[in-house]
Amino acid sequence: MPRQSILAAIALLATHAAALEAQPRRPFPIDTASIATIQAAFKSGRLTCKTLVSQYLARIDSLDKKGPALNAIVTLNPQALATAELLDASYAARGPVGPLHCIPLIVKDNFETVGLQTTGGSLALEGWKPPQDATMVKQVKDAGAIVLAKSNLAEWAFTPYETVSSILPGYTHNPYALDRVTAGSSGGTAAAVAASYGTLGLGTDTGNSIRGPSAHQALVGIRSTMGLTSRAGVIPLNEGADIAGPMARRVSDAVAVFDVIAHSDPADTVTVQANNRRAEKYTTALTRGALKGARIGVLRQAYERPTLDKEVNTVFERAMADLRKAGAVVLDTVRVDSLEAIQRRQQGGCNRFKADLERYFAARAPNAPVKTLNDIITSRRFHPTVEQRLRDAAAATQMPEDNPGCQSREQVRAAVRAAVTQLMDSLQLDAMIYPTWSNPPRLIGDLNTPHGDNSQVFSPTTGFPAITVPMGYTRGGTLPAGISFFGRAWSEYRLIQLVYDYEQATKHWKAPRYRASAGSSATN
Repeated sequence: MPRQSILAAIALLATHAAALEAQPRRPFPIDTASIATIQAAFKSGRLTCKTLVSQYLARIDSLDKKGPALNAIVTLNPQALATAELLDASYAARGPVGPLHCIPLIVKDNFETVGLQTTGGSLALEGWKPPQDATMVKQVKDAGAIVLAKSNLAEWAFTPYETVSSILPGYTHNPYALDRVTAGSSGGTAAAVAASYGTLGLGTDTGNSIRGPSAHQALVGIRSTMGLTSRAGVIPLNEGADIAGPMARRVSDAVAVFDVIAHSDPADTVTVQANNRRAEKYTTALTRGALKGARIGVLRQAYERPTLDKEVNTVFERAMADLRKAGAVVLDTVRVDSLEAIQRRQQGGCNRFKADLERYFAARAPNAPVKTLNDIITSRRFHPTVEQRLRDAAAATQMPEDNPGCQSREQVRAAVRAAVTQLMDSLQLDAMIYPTWSNPPRLIGDLNTPHGDNSQVFSPTTGFPAITVPMGYTRGGTLPAGISFFGRAWSEYRLIQLVYDYEQATKHWKAPRYRASAGSSATN
């Protein structure tokens, strides 16, 4: 072809490309986005990191303090767009920086995050910007993720039932029913992820605070085996039970993060065994067919009580039928017969909060915003609902390792671990299941009707893993309900296989509609 013709063809192609670029593109569907769909859009050239982040920021602007006013976000990352531009440049030159390239995350505001304040929900820490990231935050950043915002929490992570704090006026609202609670303490992360403020989020769980909010907002929440993931850089509540981990709309997304964060960390000595105990790659567990032949026990001991909601029970019975339909052997009732007798061995109390918190701040001197729990109390910069908890914790006079009540608690935990393991081994169980809550999300401000929290005993006491996934909806298909899969120590790979197969067989997730409950006087 003559040179003149070649030049003309090049000019025509350039003109065509410019015309395509000038055409308005449909917004990327972030309300249903997953890691896989985002990565595919990057690869095809349909989407840039900067465009994706811009869309998420616009969504937060339209939903969090305006419109339904979910009130889930404490602070936005002012460097998010600049980080997105750097990731775009890196992608153009070398491809994705890691498995979470440009995946926008919402991070609970008790994780240390460089450049952003970390408050634990308390005005006593307002403005504190730690000089380093929490280990888990660093891990996801190194894998390419962007911390888009810090989310509200129940102040100091004290309550599992609602999300209210002094750092952010008002309650955080459940996007599935605006007059309902998000649960706590990771309720801000749960509401934000359910509302697609980010692709997924990070939360913490001492008693139920990843799993409870996840179930109330149709999410997947993973509480790992104690020691498989790091808590370094997370404001502690009780280091004997604290866990940090992912919350997402899909099992695959939660597992993509889990694969990044499940590692040993010299800054958290409890993780010393993690590298030897973790699976080589958790994402390979995401295959169909795992339920066929799986032996699953129904742990009625965890959830059956006089206040069990009939609709929750109906949804759970349907979940059991779905498991059987997928080929699982579901043992209708299994029981840790010795549990109550073991629990009666507890002698004395064990309130670790003061000791753990003061050690945490001592390790951050001179950058620490406070030194002692008494500093917080005398500041009066906290929500009135937490004052008694703060004062009760301040009354502790012994360090946990010297406290007979704490020593007794560790003995009880060891005995429960042995009893649960023996039960599962004797019945050759792959997992045990129960509703994550026995009751639907309460109305905001209601602390009288049954909460139905089923997560406080088995996983926190043993340190064994539990994963909650959506199992359906109550109240006319409006209020989410979750099912928990609980397993032996270090059994995350098997649990992931089971919950992924269940999720894919049932596909219960649906987007929220941002309305008040039916029949409620609350405004939309």
